[in-house]
Amino acid sequence: MPPLRFPGVERLKTLTLARLRPPLPPFQTSQNLPADPGKPPLRQRPALRLPRLPGGRQLPVLPLPRTLSSVALLVLVPALLLSRWSRPRAVGLEQLMASASLLQSFPAAPERPVPALWNQRLGPELAARLWQRQRRVWWQLWANHSEAAPFLVLEEERNAPAGRALPPQALRVGDLLVLAEDPLASRQLAQSLRPLQRRSRSGLPQRCLQRLRAGQAVYWKGAALGAIVGPVAPLLDPFQVGCLSLALERQALRWQGEAGAVDGLGALSPAPAAARPSSTAATTPDLAVQPLPAQLPLPPDLLLELEGGSLEPLLQGLLSRPLFRDPLASRYGLEGPRLALARQAPFRLRLRPQPAGPFQASLELQLVVGAARSTWLEVLNRIRTSLLAQGFLASDGPAATATGAAASVPQLPGPAGTPPPAPSAAPSPAAPSLAPGPQAPGPLAPGLAGSSSAVQGPTFWRRPDGTPVGGWLWLGGPDRQSQLLLFLGPPPLAPLPITPSRAARPGPGSLWLRLRPQGLDGIGYLPEEMPALLRQATQIWLDAEPLPGADPAEPISRLTGRLQVNR
Repeated sequence: MPPLRFPGVERLKTLTLARLRPPLPPFQTSQNLPADPGKPPLRQRPALRLPRLPGGRQLPVLPLPRTLSSVALLVLVPALLLSRWSRPRAVGLEQLMASASLLQSFPAAPERPVPALWNQRLGPELAARLWQRQRRVWWQLWANHSEAAPFLVLEEERNAPAGRALPPQALRVGDLLVLAEDPLASRQLAQSLRPLQRRSRSGLPQRCLQRLRAGQAVYWKGAALGAIVGPVAPLLDPFQVGCLSLALERQALRWQGEAGAVDGLGALSPAPAAARPSSTAATTPDLAVQPLPAQLPLPPDLLLELEGGSLEPLLQGLLSRPLFRDPLASRYGLEGPRLALARQAPFRLRLRPQPAGPFQASLELQLVVGAARSTWLEVLNRIRTSLLAQGFLASDGPAATATGAAASVPQLPGPAGTPPPAPSAAPSPAAPSLAPGPQAPGPLAPGLAGSSSAVQGPTFWRRPDGTPVGGWLWLGGPDRQSQLLLFLGPPPLAPLPITPSRAARPGPGSLWLRLRPQGLDGIGYLPEEMPALLRQATQIWLDAEPLPGADPAEPISRLTGRLQVNR
């Protein structure tokens, strides 16, 4: 019997299914194929509709395969590069360098007595036994986190058992064993270590690491430098981080290394092929300490002499402190272009002992002014106005009378082939004596304070009681060889100009220092924080030259020097 059909129910079912079924996409004819009336139209996948941008523009549509390929390329390629050439983590000595303010390395010397630090950290018996077997470099470390006693750092013995128990104050860092003064100092050092620190492939830290592993060397940061030199630290701002390889002589200590202003810098660009012997000369430090060329000692009438291609290395740290920068701007007008001009001037700084008088030493700052003499005259006029407002008295030009064996102002040598002028037997009005008369000068003539001619010649300043406090004078004529000498204390008797060969040094960051620490310590001019070895030195020579290939924005200096001790 055929099934019964109810037309009304069937129609209701058809309408219900039609409402629930989604609408079919419209039929579209292919745009790339010619229309064939004998074939039915092709059904194509509906195009993706993206929202329109403001102005009626529509985002471009990329096919799905291309999108997936682009995403895979952007994700997989960097992951492959990182997995293949990723920098490994820093371990051992490099990891300790990040937590050290001062780190010294020492070569093995079993023939010498056991160092006191070994006896303190290991005990006399164990220290004597290990010292005789020591054949590798060992280190002494001061940490950043505290001012505790130094740590002793040794390489673990290769045949030592892996599970050997460590002393309570010991810490294992890679293949190194770090021995602290007590367990608390050991825990503090362990907390300061960075386990995720990456190994540096180039730069100043990597080159310092090579020096510390090669032999006797020292590595420092700003905190250690401030603890050693005390209030002189602002003058050493370009050398806040650095390292030196050391070489001992019979009565001298020689060094060679490099330093910079901030940690982590120093990636060098390759030097030209003609300037380097090999392809690795720009990144591999010369660990051998070369002897300095013959250096003349300072004469007895000098305690310090510092020359440089510009004042920038000295003023860099001082001008970052408002206590020094603000008075220069408010009192003397040294700001903006004038200050920039002063920072780039080649200079010579001298400190002379004064056996008699109110000063223990006098200070001389000589600047190569050149074609900027008119700008410096404006600066001197501003200084003059400020000193007059503070009650100081001035003697200008011929007003300063001669007294005995005062030398006349020397002139700079002329062009090549021109003989220098013959020295005169007596000072003349055109070249006044450098020594003012014993009497206190009277009041200035009306209008002299604001006259630019008052700063053209020698100017000497005194207190109201007649004590000389300083002044300035010009060396040479108003040409490109003009130089300005500023001094504090009594005026110099025979100032010498900076010769053109010394003024035209390569690189504005170059510095050349000679000093007598024993003499400076004798008059109390050395900070108390300085080590005894520096205080006992009779002479110190130091040269700082810009390292070739370094970034000019983050300069690095090559340091060479020698310290002489006469016993």
